[in-house]
Amino acid sequence: MPEQIKVGILTHAGGAHVEAYLQALAETEACSSVALCDPDGRWDEDAAAALGEKLTATYDAPEELLDRERPGMALVTMEAALAPPVIDAALEAGCHVFAEKPACTRVEDFEPLVRKADSKHRHLMLALANRTNPEIVEAGRLIRAGAIGRMFGVEIHLIADQTRLTREAYHQQWFASKERAGGGHLIWLGIHWLDLAMQLTGSDVSQAAGFVSNVGGQPINVEDSAVAALQFEAGFLGTVTSGYYLDRGYHSHIKLWGSAGWMHIDSMDEEPLQWYSTQGDHAGEVQSWSGSKEPRGYTPFVRAAVKACAEMSDPPISTAHSLRALRTVFAIYDAAHSGRTANVTSTETIAQ
Repeated sequence: MPEQIKVGILTHAGGAHVEAYLQALAETEACSSVALCDPDGRWDEDAAAALGEKLTATYDAPEELLDRERPGMALVTMEAALAPPVIDAALEAGCHVFAEKPACTRVEDFEPLVRKADSKHRHLMLALANRTNPEIVEAGRLIRAGAIGRMFGVEIHLIADQTRLTREAYHQQWFASKERAGGGHLIWLGIHWLDLAMQLTGSDVSQAAGFVSNVGGQPINVEDSAVAALQFEAGFLGTVTSGYYLDRGYHSHIKLWGSAGWMHIDSMDEEPLQWYSTQGDHAGEVQSWSGSKEPRGYTPFVRAAVKACAEMSDPPISTAHSLRALRTVFAIYDAAHSGRTANVTSTETIAQ
């Protein structure tokens, strides 16, 4: 029997991906039981259906759940503007925290949470779940093994549908408000691919120059289009295109070039990983990964997070890397608003 912990879900009617998290916890052996706090009552029936006997209690206030249940991990999925004080309370109660991104509307509100998590030796993990997708794990292994050599450049491209932005119901959601969400496509979707680019290359972004705009003209005050040029600490450069442009579906890829070849990752394609190398047994050939794309998504990521909290082992994303992703996004926003290149503060330095 693996080490097990209780998980507390802290959410509300507008919580994102709650159904996916409920299903993930139901399938996670390291989760012994779940207590739910949803003051709106939106998720009570869903939680009971998904979790069955694993759901042991429901509450109307986060403080009450944290005080009575003392969960080993708090899963916080809330409107970004509301999340920081709840995360703070969970850390104060001694919980590890798994937080739906972006978990803040300013990086300055996340940095004190990082300090508290570090001081209490707790994990603070942002829900950047693509990290555990099989093709991403294999891409990282190949890069670390030197398959494409020293990194020369990176192109990040993630495009979703504009259609969702045309709906009145979307206009009323917190995702459509800068004050409530912190930003638009870049902080909601683009952040995933930015995180993967840094994870795969092993290098942080050190500087960013960029632009954001509402090109679709929908009545929202967040960007539906963002582009940026990036300088990485290792010296190579990259670009990112992040936007809501399509009628449906996604266009996405991460392309990496190195001194000994290149790699193309499209997680939504049937062949999600291809690479070319000038060295090894298949030098000069384009190779395709033939492994299974499953398991993927939130379930394996949540499972890895709960296991790490139960065993006090390495999490699927560290506190420092969670902060790094947010600092990179907000640096692009700063550059766009100021018209000047913005520095990305190192994750080794947390503002006091």
